[in-house]
Amino acid sequence: MLGDRGQAEDAAQESFLRIWKSMERYRGEAALGTWIFSVTRNVCLTAIAKRAARRSAPMEEAKQGMPAPDRECDVLRLVQQLPENYRQVVMLYYMEERSYEEVARMLDLPVGTVKTHLHRARQQLATMIKEADRGVRRI
Repeated sequence: MLGDRGQAEDAAQESFLRIWKSMERYRGEAALGTWIFSVTRNVCLTAIAKRAARRSAPMEEAKQGMPAPDRECDVLRLVQQLPENYRQVVMLYYMEERSYEEVARMLDLPVGTVKTHLHRARQQLATMIKEADRGVRRI
């Protein structure tokens, strides 16, 4: 998922720590392996989001000499507000530039479901941006 051995090792360590610290909260509703995969996937998605935020930092530095726009939409913040199933697909497809097939394989979903999640996530993001625009205009 991370495409970088060092980041993958860090994510594995973070995953093991989270699993160990929260083991008493494991309810057994899903198989242990499924729960471990879920924890690990979430650690990886967080790492992907942090990496995407770091990539945008040099762009922000380059903009310092330019006049700032009235408002910039923090898309990553909005993506974090999406339901988990949509957020995972968006992060893998757009941030990690994975294909539909790769995302489907990584999340164990049919390709059609990946496409549906992406479509619905884009709709929700568009609504969130419109709402943010209305909020700015009211002020």
